[in-house]
Amino acid sequence: MTRPLPARGPLAAMYAGLALTVLATIAPYADRGTTHLLADHIRAGYPDYSQAQIDSAVTTYLVVSTVIGALGVLAWLTTAWTVKSGKRWAPALATAVFVTAAATGLTGLLIKDTSGATGLPPELGWAGLIPCLAGAVAVTLLWRRAHPA
Repeated sequence: MTRPLPARGPLAAMYAGLALTVLATIAPYADRGTTHLLADHIRAGYPDYSQAQIDSAVTTYLVVSTVIGALGVLAWLTTAWTVKSGKRWAPALATAVFVTAAATGLTGLLIKDTSGATGLPPELGWAGLIPCLAGAVAVTLLWRRAHPA
């Protein structure tokens, strides 16, 4: 019986992705208290909005991004557990999670709202996509580990 290859590389990528997901989830809150990129982006797209409507839109985005971030954290932890446990289906799960996360991140970055502009300022859109880089590394390492040359 052959011993499975160590999972340190994929797990390191997953923990990096977990940290990046937490940072991406916190970014809109930091923006709300500092640069106001999201509020300014909404104001530019909807110049007739009152400050209360802009604040409401920002709050809605914060709720949505928090839910997405929490699901991302859960996905990272679950996938890391499958890798640590040596589950044969860990690469397939990681791939499915990666595809879902990349689609979600690209949606946040590229989708246009009714104003014709992207729904998010590019900085926050990219912040939501950055954890997928760690996901791509983890998936690549897992499949190489599952099918060594």
